[in-house]
Amino acid sequence: MLPLLLGQLWYWGRYFRPFARRPAEAPADAPAAADDAPVSVIVCAHNELDNLRELLPLLLRQEYAPGFEVLLVDDRSQDDTLEFAQQLGQLYGPARFRLVSVKNTPAGFSPKKYALTLGIRAARHKRLLFTDADCRPAGPHWVRLMQRGFAEADLVLGFSNYAAAPGLLNALVRYETLLTAAQYLSFAWAGHPYMGVGRNLAYSAAIFHRVKGFASHMRALSGDDDLLVRDAVAAGARVAIVADAPAHTISQPPATWRAWWRQKTRHLSAGPAYQPADRRRLARFMGANLLWYALTPLVLAADASTENLVTLTLLWLGRSALLLAAYRPLARRLGTRLPALALPALDFLYFSFYCGWGLAVLLRRRPPVWK
Repeated sequence: MLPLLLGQLWYWGRYFRPFARRPAEAPADAPAAADDAPVSVIVCAHNELDNLRELLPLLLRQEYAPGFEVLLVDDRSQDDTLEFAQQLGQLYGPARFRLVSVKNTPAGFSPKKYALTLGIRAARHKRLLFTDADCRPAGPHWVRLMQRGFAEADLVLGFSNYAAAPGLLNALVRYETLLTAAQYLSFAWAGHPYMGVGRNLAYSAAIFHRVKGFASHMRALSGDDDLLVRDAVAAGARVAIVADAPAHTISQPPATWRAWWRQKTRHLSAGPAYQPADRRRLARFMGANLLWYALTPLVLAADASTENLVTLTLLWLGRSALLLAAYRPLARRLGTRLPALALPALDFLYFSFYCGWGLAVLLRRRPPVWK
């Protein structure tokens, strides 16, 4: 058990702590060299009218002097998305808002990737910024702050939090989001970028065309964010992180356990396509945590003596203390509020669910669907 604890401690010290202690990002009102080029903000939606009524006005009122356009890619919606988009087009004009309509998706192609490709082709500007219909920018400077990453990079990783709500499901969803961000943001900060989240992601049109878009994984449902990052990094893209609170997007969390289960199994299905070095790095971290929980009952069953029980209890208390020391600074830096004393329990539940998601992906007979 001690080697497993030391392995987890190494990741916390090597990756998570340095990321949590990184320098603060410049505020929106500070001058920045990157504030000199317009941006295309792209949103794909399929029957998301209620969300679009909230999101699009927030995007269109962003404060960014060099200018930006908002492209809504309507992917075969059967609600009143078209009528709402036409109203926005009349109000803001084609220089600020445009609609791209998807009538049909080619057989076997991922619907979202096909929709994104059409949106990117229609974009007027070289800097592309992405979010989802169920997201909300944290403030009026989201576009300004995220695009600043282009000053030193071709690809910008952001953070998308989930809104807080009562209940165990919400706490667990937000803990999983924190742990996922701890991995992809801290690994990228250490020079090992491997994924991003499409709810808050930016990259240049040049890097998209350099990797031939989503061509290497167009038929896989997931991966419009993490597999694109994989290909971009392999093609030599420079990666920047913009993750302080004003640059966040906020999403509505899954409302049911079933919805969350489907979401996570869909996301995990892209994992086997990661680069081997990234898979090994993730596997060592996740494996050390999973084995910790799996071996505990086996150790007790093999030796239930008082001495062994005391030793195991001390190791568990030590791990709980280290877990708090590692994740609370990350949560504060990323603006996530989780009950400190509940973190050990949330960690146990998360890794229990992770085993279930992994088995579901392995045993799945039918491919997941986007909508």
